[in-house]
Amino acid sequence: MDSTEHAGLSAAQRWLLTLSSLGVAVVIASMAALYTALPEIAADTGASQAQLTWIVDGYTLALACLVLLGGALGDRFGRRVTFIAGMVIFSLASALPLLQDSPTWLIIARAAAGVGAALVMPSTLSLISAGFPEERRGSAVGLWAGVAGAGAILGILGSGVLLEYWSWISIFVGLTITGALLSLAAFTVPESMDQTRPPLDPLGALTSALAVGLVVVAATEAPARGWLDPLVLGPAIGGVVAAAAFVVIENRVAHPLLDLRLFADRGFASGTAIVTVQFLVTFGMFMLITQFFQLILGYRPLMSAVAFAPMVVPMMAVSAVSPWLAARFGLRWITCTGLLMIGATLLVITRVEVDSGYMFMLWPLLLMSTGVGLCTAPATAAIIAGTPVEKYGVAAAVNDAAREVGAAIGIAIGGSVLAAGYSQRIAPALPSLPEPAREPVGDSLAAAMQIAERAGPTGQPLAEFAKSAFIHGMHQSSAALGFLTVGGALLIAFWTPGRRRMPPPAAVTPAEPRHTATSGKPEQAATPS
Repeated sequence: MDSTEHAGLSAAQRWLLTLSSLGVAVVIASMAALYTALPEIAADTGASQAQLTWIVDGYTLALACLVLLGGALGDRFGRRVTFIAGMVIFSLASALPLLQDSPTWLIIARAAAGVGAALVMPSTLSLISAGFPEERRGSAVGLWAGVAGAGAILGILGSGVLLEYWSWISIFVGLTITGALLSLAAFTVPESMDQTRPPLDPLGALTSALAVGLVVVAATEAPARGWLDPLVLGPAIGGVVAAAAFVVIENRVAHPLLDLRLFADRGFASGTAIVTVQFLVTFGMFMLITQFFQLILGYRPLMSAVAFAPMVVPMMAVSAVSPWLAARFGLRWITCTGLLMIGATLLVITRVEVDSGYMFMLWPLLLMSTGVGLCTAPATAAIIAGTPVEKYGVAAAVNDAAREVGAAIGIAIGGSVLAAGYSQRIAPALPSLPEPAREPVGDSLAAAMQIAERAGPTGQPLAEFAKSAFIHGMHQSSAALGFLTVGGALLIAFWTPGRRRMPPPAAVTPAEPRHTATSGKPEQAATPS
């Protein structure tokens, strides 16, 4: 948002933009906040590599399953009250690990926090979209998207500061306090909702949640078990069936949870795909590199967080101008260039070795953050531009669902491929270890390093072998994510509208028949009350 536009905003609009940006920053920061703490959590709780994946993914899975319902609830009952309710649930769930810190309890607590986040996240974008005039909405969405893109890095940095002075429990204390303060602050912003108050779509909500949840479970378990394992094949088939049922239901009910005709708009559809791929690979990458910094380079949590900090600069700077670039050159060229930059970063990471230093990692991280900046704001603006005003809650939910489904699958793929590669490579060393040490060493590098440290000089060969096994798994995971990104970028390039089809960010054409059929008086319907 340039200085002229910013100067023309009212105090209420500036506060609304600030609060909404803080809300989305906290929700996304919470996804990545535990990355720096994973080695400490593994050491303190005995969590395996698979459990560590679910401690992170339980949050994103719950968020992805319920975010569409969260957007619909905001449209019907009010986006502000939905934001407040979500923040309260988020805060209470974040406080649960203060009472019990077993791996299973952590997974449950994170999933409960994801339920609250599913209410918060679409509310932040829909409050902005309904609270700003059309000529300034694109800039506001661009700033929101920039903050959302940087949220993961801010979460890693904040948790690193906390871990420098306190234990990993302090992260949950910080999330609890922040959520409580934001829930109180939200009472100061005006309410907005869809004045037609359409009935909810419980079957659509159920089938969408099942489709997302089952597919993510299958993606998480497949690398370790294989795609033909019953615990993988069953959820995968169930997810496809649930997705098909969701499509049938949404095409038949009078008031669908998600109007599937929105996907006929190429900007809306391709924007959703771009956001999904971008978050899939970036969150999978964060999980890998955070552990690399701490377990391979030996960085303390704060230092590993600071190592990510340079990514914020190009990400925020490029996000500020990328909507203008997309309007000038077309959504296709800007976003697909960004995706290719992200994919190239992952492929470079496959060349990392045990003795690679930080500078080898820095320039790929800067390249990735530039690619994220090119993708995030234009794709989000395209999603909003293809939606009638009174359905901004659902549009925001689609954007957020794309982010969370991508993040959940990315963490699942990144973490589970890493775990499978590590287990495969470390297996030859296990028979020579004492029986009590075999399982923890086979589960994670963090446990192997702890056992090697207790063994003194005789444990050094184990530490080196375990590091090599981790790098092997990291290479496999990075390659999988990198090729997926490049392939996705090339496919999306044929689908994404070019310059002539890309309207200015957040421009809406109310005269379109698809919109007027459901809109009535869209600007009045979404006016804050």
